[in-house]
Formats: sequence, structure tokens, C-alpha cells
Amino acid sequence: MKIILLSGLLFLSTVGMAQPKLLTQATITTLTNIIAPEDEDVSQIQNPSAGGFNFRNFGDGETKSTTYVKNDLVKTNYKSESFRGSMYRNNTTKITTTIFEIMGNKQGFYSSDNDQVEMVKRMDSMMRERAKTDTNVKVRSRSANFSNSIQYTNETKKIAGYNCKKALIITDKLIAKDTQAVWYTPEIKFAHLSSTGGTSGIANLGGQSANPFDKLDGFVMMYERNMPRGRKMEVKVSKIEIDKDIADKEFEIPKDVEIKSIKDMQGSGGGGFRFQRP
Repeated sequence: MKIILLSGLLFLSTVGMAQPKLLTQATITTLTNIIAPEDEDVSQIQNPSAGGFNFRNFGDGETKSTTYVKNDLVKTNYKSESFRGSMYRNNTTKITTTIFEIMGNKQGFYSSDNDQVEMVKRMDSMMRERAKTDTNVKVRSRSANFSNSIQYTNETKKIAGYNCKKALIITDKLIAKDTQAVWYTPEIKFAHLSSTGGTSGIANLGGQSANPFDKLDGFVMMYERNMPRGRKMEVKVSKIEIDKDIADKEFEIPKDVEIKSIKDMQGSGGGGFRFQRP
């Protein structure tokens, strides 16, 4: 009986040790690289006469992002050859504020989680209407709840000093299935952040959809993702600092930039997003 009791205590102790450490403060450096096909004809997707910024090529190439986490506040600064900006997330108020600097012009917008959900629904509705008259339009609802499943593997490696495990996330997109390889560390976790870089570092335009990374018991350190038009996204964390103090003023939104509601930044149809030229 004594042996059985000791074995049980040892098992519980091992399980407890395996739980990720919940961090409330950190500075995370991430590199995102979006690779376009070599034979892509960009003239078919550019529309300089429209008066707005074309986001279809937004983020191509390398983007370096630095994310600051402090309790319920998250801020990401990101920079590439074509743009730079910051995204502020308050997980208490559920408000996201994004500031862009493109072509020397700064603009900003804010949105609630409900605003982003409604925006995605409107875009889906517009696509369905277009599909009625245009057979080339493929309707793939982004507001639908896609089915995600995770397959864990025995592969391991070290990234930015953390021991990581590989998992495969399989997403059923109703019309096709997509498999994504993800490396995550079970050593640490954040309450409101499952990954950095990628779309989370490029304003996450299009709404707050369900994130399959949230199901992983740890923080995502690296992943690859297939994108529309043959693009490929590679994301990798290069550094995590957990002992560096972060001042509260880091999360203060600049007062020299006009911040509009995301509803005021949408196109005339109510579904697109427009960034005005200077």
C-alpha cells in the first residue's frame, strides 16, 4: 500500500511539473516571412487608381515584430520595407487599436471583438451575392466555425532556447482540408496570447476568428502556413525576454494620430478595408 501511495504521489508530481509556466510579462521578437510565387503577375492585383492601399500584397517579404505582454495588455510593433506600425490589445475592454504608417502617412483605427465579427459577416454576405452572378467567385465563409483537430508527434527541437514539440493542426475548411505543422514549447504559456508574428503581427484584418493555437498546451514558437494565390508564410520566434521590466507607458496609444472606428475605415460596400493615400 505504501509503494502504491508513493507511486501515485510521484505521478501527480510529474503531471504538475509538466504544466506550462503561465507568464504575465515578456518581450517577444518574431520574424515573419511571406514568400510569393516567382511567376506571379502583380499587375493583375495592383489597382493604384482606386485611391486606397491594396492589402492583397500587404506584408510580402520579411516583417520583424516585437510584442510586449504585461498582464491583460499586449502591444506589437512591426516593421518591413513597405510599412510599419503598432497594434494595441486590451483584453479587459476587448478593444484592438491598430496604427499604420504607409507611404509616409499614419492612420489608425480601433475595433471591438463584436465589430470584427460583424465585419467578417458582411464580407461573407458580399461574396455570396457576387457568387450569384459571377461563377468565378468561390465562396468560403470566414465566419463559419471550421473544424480543427490536433495530431501530436514525437519530434522535438530547441527554438530560441526553449524545448519545443511538433504538432500537426488539421483544419477542415468545408471545401478542403489543410494541414499545418506547428512547433510549440510546453515550458511557457500566456493567458491572452498563443502566438506572435504572422497575421497577429499584421493587424489581423478580417476579424477575430477562432485560433486553433489556443488548444495547444504551450506557446507557439514556429509555424508555416499556406496562403491564397500560392503564397507561403513562415513565422519563427527568435527571442523571448521574461526578466525585462516593461513600463506601463509602452501601452499608451499615441495622441498625434487620428484614430477612427473600423466602421469608418471600410469601403463603400461595408466589407472592404481602405487605407487612404496621403
